[in-house]
Amino acid sequence: MSEEILINITPMETRVAVVENGVLQEIYIERSASKGIVGNIYKGKVVRVLPGMQAAFVDIGLERTSFIHASDIAVVDDEGVEQRGGDVPDIRSMVREGQSLIVQVIKDPIGTKGARLTTHLSVPSRYLVYMPHTRHIGISQRIDDETERNRMREVVESCIANEGMENLGGFIIRTAAEGFGEDELQADVKYFKRLWAALERKIKERSAPAIIYEDLPLYMRTMRDLVRPELEKIRIDSKENYEKVKEFAEDYIPELAARIEYYPGERPIFDLYGVEDEIQKALGRKVDLKSGGYLIIDQTEAMTTIDVNTGGFVGHRNLEETIFKTNLEAATALARQLRVRNLGGIIIIDFIDMQDLEHRRQVHRTLEKAMEKDYAKAVVTGVSELGLVEMTRKRTRESLEHVMCEDCPVCQARGSVKTAETICYEIFREILREARAYDNDKLLVLASQSVVDRLLDEESASVADLEEFIGKSIQFQVESVYNQEQFDVILL
Repeated sequence: MSEEILINITPMETRVAVVENGVLQEIYIERSASKGIVGNIYKGKVVRVLPGMQAAFVDIGLERTSFIHASDIAVVDDEGVEQRGGDVPDIRSMVREGQSLIVQVIKDPIGTKGARLTTHLSVPSRYLVYMPHTRHIGISQRIDDETERNRMREVVESCIANEGMENLGGFIIRTAAEGFGEDELQADVKYFKRLWAALERKIKERSAPAIIYEDLPLYMRTMRDLVRPELEKIRIDSKENYEKVKEFAEDYIPELAARIEYYPGERPIFDLYGVEDEIQKALGRKVDLKSGGYLIIDQTEAMTTIDVNTGGFVGHRNLEETIFKTNLEAATALARQLRVRNLGGIIIIDFIDMQDLEHRRQVHRTLEKAMEKDYAKAVVTGVSELGLVEMTRKRTRESLEHVMCEDCPVCQARGSVKTAETICYEIFREILREARAYDNDKLLVLASQSVVDRLLDEESASVADLEEFIGKSIQFQVESVYNQEQFDVILL
């Protein structure tokens, strides 16, 4: 298996594509204009304490002051270790105006509200989350094998002892660490030891308000979160950022440095690998399968549904064999689509009905095997009598559609618009209402081209009958800016 990471960087946007055997598997997008600050750590200055709200406003250098509640302020002992649990103390006993405070953003500023802050600091890496003011080792609840949980706890304890970090903080073992050994986790612990030493120097040297730690930009987070042993190459089309990534790798992931390449080609890197076409396809509902079958993917507020169809695939032997082969191909294809589109939450897959129980089991196994490559945790149920498979996939970020698209202003995200015929009949009803309510001789109808064409053609006899019924003349005018559902009836 050949896996590469392609990084396309422009001043406005950074895009990262994970390509496996020449086929796009995942796409990540970060835009400069809408980049969040969640996870950033600041040295802030308390500007106002609000006892009635058990909260304080903190200046961290942003346009608006940020907000911290008393429950988000860590109570620490003489050794600087957080004391969890118990009643929340009075805010006035914890902070005062003019005081410096090391805080982390947990919610971006929204509208007129400032950012939400906490002093419970945490910094993520690939396999671990470091918490400098605790001595606790936690494990992701999504790792449910008790033997594996015990093994990983022992490994991390060993890594902490090796680095002499017993009194320098606690850790949470992330889901991604499941199955990994001491080498990978030791590297993360070493990284945190260096990082926290650097952050402590900044805390001492800088005056509030100042940023102390900023989560890595997307191309750097790629080094932290997406690198795996089987990765062959990382190609970057920005010379400046290539140098930064190379330097980062040499410091923290030296075995990776030789696999990072600068791509200087004139042809855009995403075009060269067909990634642009794949992104456009991933925004559509229909996904064609090589056999001639296809998938229909619908993303809704509550869940995502995937319908499998045979399409033009007729097979060579019999109907059951045709259905089985289509479902097998669909299982592999839809697992990739979930990653590319980054679909999370509840997912319902409507496979074509299979009578053979062994066929159902094989389709289910194929889907589970295809989902093993996914970074996001997924739970898949068996194939039901109706051919339905229910699954959940952890939401790690916004879906590709939500990042790149917005609701259609014409159909308001319904996915359909009223026909010209329906609008004509709505116009007739509105004309009757206007004619009864007001005493005038003429009415002017403003509508889209398709609706006016129908009124003057297929509905012309109905218009004539209506004019005779209300005793008034009706005129029509095309408004080019109107969509098919928009119209106005004006009194003349």
